[in-house]
Amino acid sequence: MIEIPSDLNPDLVPLAFLLGTWEGAGVSDFPGSEKCNFGQSVTFSHDGRDFIEYVSHSWVLDSEGNKVRPLESESGYWRIDKDRKVEIVMVRDQGIVEIWYGDLADKKPQIDLATDAVARTAASSAYSGGKRLYGYVKGDLMWVGEKATPEVPLRPYMSAHLKKVVTPEQVESWAKDLGDLPDDGIAFFK
Repeated sequence: MIEIPSDLNPDLVPLAFLLGTWEGAGVSDFPGSEKCNFGQSVTFSHDGRDFIEYVSHSWVLDSEGNKVRPLESESGYWRIDKDRKVEIVMVRDQGIVEIWYGDLADKKPQIDLATDAVARTAASSAYSGGKRLYGYVKGDLMWVGEKATPEVPLRPYMSAHLKKVVTPEQVESWAKDLGDLPDDGIAFFK
């Protein structure tokens, strides 16, 4: 269910499908790095201004799905203009700052992004750019990332399938809306 908060900046309504906390798992595989399954928690939030704040934490999972150690963390700010052009400023824990540009697809909640600028600290790993695709599919958030380094051309390196975390307050609010349903619950689907 996509909710549009009443205090959301009107410019951000096309990105409302991102809002909330999402958790799930994915796979990471890039030459020179450990191939692994990972867990991820992503939060998209707003404070009424013209951007969405983004925070992501991921961690390596063992074969039983337990957290082993941190994998990556990143944070940033997402904006969208009247032509559905998306821009993001992102900082990664590895000492990388990126500017991303892309488009929100027409008539579907899908964002296709590519890096426009990359700055790295001396301690960061080699990285020259990337692409990402985010999509809202049947209530879930899915994404795939591609990465390039001076030694490795652009190729997929991470992807994840995330489910929205529902708070007890949201459940309580939704339960209040169920009062108009028929007693048997079946008529709702007819």
